[in-house]
Amino acid sequence: MVEQRCRLPGWQDLVMSAEQAAELIQDGMIVGMSGFTRAGEAKAVPTALAQRAHEKPFSITLMTGASLGNDLDAKLTEAKVLARRMPFQVDNTLRKAINAGEVMFIDQHLSETVELLRNKQLGKMDVAVIEACAITEEGGIVPTTSVGNSASYAILADKVIIELNLASPAGLEGLHDIYIPQMRPNRQPIPVVAPDSRIGTPYIPIDANKIAAIVITEGKDSPSNVLPADAETQAIADHLIQFFKEEIAAGRLTESLLPLQAGIGTMANAVMEGLIEGPFDRLTMYSEVLQDSTFDLLDSGKLTFASGSSITLSPKRNEQVMRELDKYRNRLILRPQELSNHPGIVRRLGIIAINTALEADIYGNVNSTHVCGTRMMNGIGGSGDFARNSQLSIFVTKSIAKGGDISSFVPFVSHVDHTEHDVDILVSEQGLADLRGLAPRERARVIIDNCVAPLYRPALNRYFAEACARGGHTPHCLEKALSWHQALNTEGSMRSLLAE
Repeated sequence: MVEQRCRLPGWQDLVMSAEQAAELIQDGMIVGMSGFTRAGEAKAVPTALAQRAHEKPFSITLMTGASLGNDLDAKLTEAKVLARRMPFQVDNTLRKAINAGEVMFIDQHLSETVELLRNKQLGKMDVAVIEACAITEEGGIVPTTSVGNSASYAILADKVIIELNLASPAGLEGLHDIYIPQMRPNRQPIPVVAPDSRIGTPYIPIDANKIAAIVITEGKDSPSNVLPADAETQAIADHLIQFFKEEIAAGRLTESLLPLQAGIGTMANAVMEGLIEGPFDRLTMYSEVLQDSTFDLLDSGKLTFASGSSITLSPKRNEQVMRELDKYRNRLILRPQELSNHPGIVRRLGIIAINTALEADIYGNVNSTHVCGTRMMNGIGGSGDFARNSQLSIFVTKSIAKGGDISSFVPFVSHVDHTEHDVDILVSEQGLADLRGLAPRERARVIIDNCVAPLYRPALNRYFAEACARGGHTPHCLEKALSWHQALNTEGSMRSLLAE
């Protein structure tokens, strides 16, 4: 099997253990690793790095595509390997270290990391560690279940370590479309004109002389942790389906809508799942992550094509999809994340973007990243790439959290990731607020009336009335604007605001 997967002449001379390969990574280096939303990450070498650091401490700057699976971020954090980490993570151990100031985390739009690296704004990459399902005769790397930033990391790094994962299906070869934008000022337009545009190569083209090690592995991706739809997420999906019907009736959309993007997670997955029951046909996706709902839509016949940067599935769904890749081969593409999230392509295609808000305020500003303005959750991910450039920028959230102790709609968000200028639609299980063409005072009225939980609606109405009495284009009571978060910090709940 190794000879079938590794077609590079003389590959045997490069094979070594994960521990031996990890020795190529030294203290202070900038290291790029494959992996996007817990899919396609290098697995053996990071584990060997953590084990070595327990015995002989060292630290690195680690860049990935997005989050790593198999608890690798936790292992690297506990071993104190991570001095600096970017651009996205979802691990609780790492999150605690970030919020304690022990790891310097750089939260970035996912389309920007390799652009900054390519233009020498993030230092020089020393080593790239990339998982592959095959290596071509010329040394081209065929990725596994994600592309992420792997292509640019491998091209820009001084040395490349390849983890050849024999547990990954050989059928993945051919699904990828690797294209690297030219350097400025001579860059040409990226010729993606539809989700099914193929513009590159099915492998990462690198100089074979840079391959410093090949590690033979047989590891599995971590399964998706999305949960089944509940009453609230189903209600959100129903509100969106009704909205799309109205847009079709108004002549602003057709039954094929426009290419869809959905953020990762239970809520976005449930919303996409809900489209199966809608009166839509010949749908397409141009997104980052292809989740269970993508393949449910493909199987239903509603979705004709899906472009993404990774495949992240539940255990049962993953087993079926990987076993039956030929069934989906002509309807899937995996691209580098700087293409899947590219602002110019997003605007050209007219994407309908559906992302999850941590909280939103009465004027439409959205916080995706920070609890009470200070504590990092995961990162902005690709939501900003899509929100600012999509034809329809939609954010979804349940109206309350923690059993009603937290309102997801507040007077003023504690951290702004997406300004009101980038938010067209807000949806909760309570209803949908269409903010297009509305001034701030009109936005507030629509959001409070349609999206806020009845428990908190009177308190927000009181705040808004007092703010309007004081005046201003975007009225606020400055001394009270963050009082809801202050109550949460000191009392563990926002309920004290209800009695005012």
